[in-house]
Amino acid sequence: MSQTTPPPAPDPTPVHWKLVIDCANPQSQADFWAAALHYEIEDNDALIQRLLELGALPREATVEFHARLAFRDLVAVRHPADPYDKDSGTGLGRRLLFQRVPEEKTVKNRLHLDLHPGDGLREAEVGRLTGLGARVLREVKEPSGAWVVMADPEGNEFCVQ
Repeated sequence: MSQTTPPPAPDPTPVHWKLVIDCANPQSQADFWAAALHYEIEDNDALIQRLLELGALPREATVEFHARLAFRDLVAVRHPADPYDKDSGTGLGRRLLFQRVPEEKTVKNRLHLDLHPGDGLREAEVGRLTGLGARVLREVKEPSGAWVVMADPEGNEFCVQ
């Protein structure tokens, strides 16, 4: 009896992901992080219009945001080079989704973003981010490297390398 070799397993498809960040004001967080990362705010206007027409979404679940309809309780930003669904405006790549929650942030993040602006650009990037509404929490200098710990407008920590 001859043995056959099983076919090779297909290459795994990369996992589609988004980082969800709880916040008090999704629209202002989206504005800050889109500017901070040079990302684009997702435009869900067409999807929202369809949902409203179908009666699947109440009008009070929406807000006007940059002259377009947006979901009141969530908005995402996406990398401008990544694909997105043209019918819904939803990104299909690197995304941050900001969702409204009732409670305030009370403790240190368990997860945070590290921004890498490039060699010799940290100071200028910290200045730019401060101008967007972030604040410096502390500067760190260790044998492993140096970075600046910052907080976004709602107090979520992130680092600039």
